[in-house]
Amino acid sequence: MNKKTKVNAAILIIGNEILSGRTQDTNTSTLAIWLNSIGVKVEEVRVIPDIEQTIIDTLNFFRSTYNYVFTTGGIGPTHDDITAQSVSKTFGIKYEIHKEAFKMLESYYKPGEFNEGRQKMSWMPENANLIYNPTSGAPGFSVENVFCLPGVPSILKSMLGGLTNSIVGGKPIKSHTISLRTVESEIANSLTKVQNDNKDVEIGSYPFFHAGKLGVSIVIRSEDQTKIDVCNSQILNFINAKNIEVVDR
Repeated sequence: MNKKTKVNAAILIIGNEILSGRTQDTNTSTLAIWLNSIGVKVEEVRVIPDIEQTIIDTLNFFRSTYNYVFTTGGIGPTHDDITAQSVSKTFGIKYEIHKEAFKMLESYYKPGEFNEGRQKMSWMPENANLIYNPTSGAPGFSVENVFCLPGVPSILKSMLGGLTNSIVGGKPIKSHTISLRTVESEIANSLTKVQNDNKDVEIGSYPFFHAGKLGVSIVIRSEDQTKIDVCNSQILNFINAKNIEVVDR
């Protein structure tokens, strides 16, 4: 892939426990930070329930819209772990025991512990590529541009290193943050003007509450450090003119 190509991705978080609020999603942040660092821009995130048709429909849309799709959740040993089966149906390929995954899991568990439930984790789309798991033995897998990872945050995080060579990114996105002791309404017009003058740079403002006081962080993002520097100096100009205090966070 040409380094100038914009490379994008979508993240699909699968699981009723996220939608019910019982489990907090931290995987989106972990995946997005990692993808940005290798030059892949996350353009959409969706959280969906463990319903086969919903998974299939969403995957079909995502895989035809984005360069890469990452799913998290639904590849464990229980009855509601249906991601692997749904991916098989999405691509119209057989759902079967993956011999290599079966061997890996069999050697991971003590004799007699590799029961039927755990064997379920070796069922995958036919000829899927394995994503190795250095933490708990059970591998993830990929088919074409769809990469399926577990929902447990620590396990997912440990598997990303092994994926780096499979993902071809564009230029990594750089960012610079300026934190101010102010409110958004005070800087909105000036910030809009800087954004309009620098359309190919992404500028966001995010309120924060720190040490009992309100503040706003301005985040400037671009592949090009020079463009970030230009925006930074334009923002500092209006901050100084308004006598707004810059704070360390």
